[in-house]
Amino acid sequence: MDIGKVVADVINTRVSVRRYLPEMITEEEIIAILEAGRRAPSGENAQPWSFIIVKSEENKKILGQLCKRGSGRHFTGEYVTRKMQERFESLTDIQKRKRVFKKLTSGDVSAFVAEAPVLIIVIGLKNVLNTPYDCSAAIENMLIMAHAMGLGGCWVNASTLDIRDEVMLKNFFEIPNEYKVISIIAFGKPRTKHKPRPRKPLEQMVYKEKYGIKYFIGGEGCE
Repeated sequence: MDIGKVVADVINTRVSVRRYLPEMITEEEIIAILEAGRRAPSGENAQPWSFIIVKSEENKKILGQLCKRGSGRHFTGEYVTRKMQERFESLTDIQKRKRVFKKLTSGDVSAFVAEAPVLIIVIGLKNVLNTPYDCSAAIENMLIMAHAMGLGGCWVNASTLDIRDEVMLKNFFEIPNEYKVISIIAFGKPRTKHKPRPRKPLEQMVYKEKYGIKYFIGGEGCE
């Protein structure tokens, strides 16, 4: 077995999953996901992360409301400043365009977290310089592990976009002040299968020695 190809396949086929089957994932799967997060790299091995497992319907509903409100504010701002219109200018189907705008500006795009079987709140110590980067590495590890086990996951920042929502979240879940809420991750068994969304080619993002000098020419690396 070519382990490199196996790992590449897991990374290349991972997608963000927002619709889940109602059945709970196992405790063994949750622990495997947490172990993957724990093994992430961190600056000076600070390991500034902590994880809060949320399974109760009441608590998931609270997080769903916070995420819906946070996304609604964010995307309404994008709509008012016309960034959203610019982003979707290639979407010529008027009705579909209206549905997309409504889903985003209403915050419904993030309300799905209330329906996920398991949510993990990722928090990090404020006094560690690299906390945002360290916790992001842990989150990616957890998402990759979940996908490798046939589960789905989605990284959601909506509840931390506005400090007011973060304060409410911290108060409700009794998170100490020395922590910053980094993100919420939803996990569960996917309801449907999705193909990965297109990625930009390497030719558009890799440069040689200095910005602007293309590393790839005709699909091959420069010498």
